[in-house]
Amino acid sequence: MEKALERWLDWPQAWAVAALAMIAFLGWVGFPWGFGAYGPGLALACLIVGLWLMASAVLQMRRARTTVNPRGEPTALVTDGVFAISRNPIYLGDTFVLLAASFWFDTLVGLCVVTVAFVAVMTERFIKTEEERLGEAFGDEAAAWFLKTRRWL
Repeated sequence: MEKALERWLDWPQAWAVAALAMIAFLGWVGFPWGFGAYGPGLALACLIVGLWLMASAVLQMRRARTTVNPRGEPTALVTDGVFAISRNPIYLGDTFVLLAASFWFDTLVGLCVVTVAFVAVMTERFIKTEEERLGEAFGDEAAAWFLKTRRWL
């Protein structure tokens, strides 16, 4: 039963949707702190950045013919383009989309959900394992990239 749950629910996208739902709920409940007139503009900017990061990373990984699956075996180490900005541009893109939701739903508390909970969960549940897999597959080349490029920003 636990393996079935992991296979179907324990994916980065599921965590992102859960965080998005929590942010929407926090916006619906309402708190006395928000972003006022700046919210929609900040939301649009963050959404554009987030979608660009995700799309760019997926395109680069497809061109390199390596997996986008966080549990898959990498066949190429992609270190240029958006991967020169962040070792995890897809997760960073998810985070920007969640920031956009926080601005859109006008919830400062949502920023805490994004920056603390989502980033921590992604790092612990997915990123560290992915980095181990890359280190095993690409050795010194991966180690050099880890030293040169930050995990998030």
